[in-house]
Amino acid sequence: MRQNVGMLELAILGFLYEAPLHGYELRKRITALTGHVRPVGESTLYPAIKRLEKAGLLARETQPGTAAAPRHMLTLTPAGRRDLLRRLAEPDRLDVTDENRWFTLLAFLRHLPGRDEQAAVLRRRLTFLEEPASFFYEGERPVSAEELDDPFRRGILTIARATSAAELKWLRAMLRSLE
Repeated sequence: MRQNVGMLELAILGFLYEAPLHGYELRKRITALTGHVRPVGESTLYPAIKRLEKAGLLARETQPGTAAAPRHMLTLTPAGRRDLLRRLAEPDRLDVTDENRWFTLLAFLRHLPGRDEQAAVLRRRLTFLEEPASFFYEGERPVSAEELDDPFRRGILTIARATSAAELKWLRAMLRSLE
């Protein structure tokens, strides 16, 4: 549960770093980014907003609604901007190793002001992807797609290998451009 909270908070801070938003618009943007894997409901989003507001990372201003109900405009405070930049520069290990969290981090990495800082985060992901790994093991040894009789598990590993190869190619090119 805590890892989902970290990803959600990062997305909230990241989108508000770009512009003040109403809660409904913020939810739409987060859902577009992460909703296919981790849907964002009001019962999850609004408690996260309240936690960030209580921590002084965002501010809420009530504005008249277009129909009837008032709407809450959310803005990032200076402390919220600093917190986002810290989270981007010093991501948790799961932020680098979990694909969904990585994509959320990557969506806002451009906000880090220094190319060296951006490159350091990309290098952490590169190091992770270069480690031998599999979804399936025999004891401690990772099993390759070619070793599997199960066509479905072989499919998982084949798709993962192609995805990793594409990401490795992109990461190396991006690191060259940053350095």
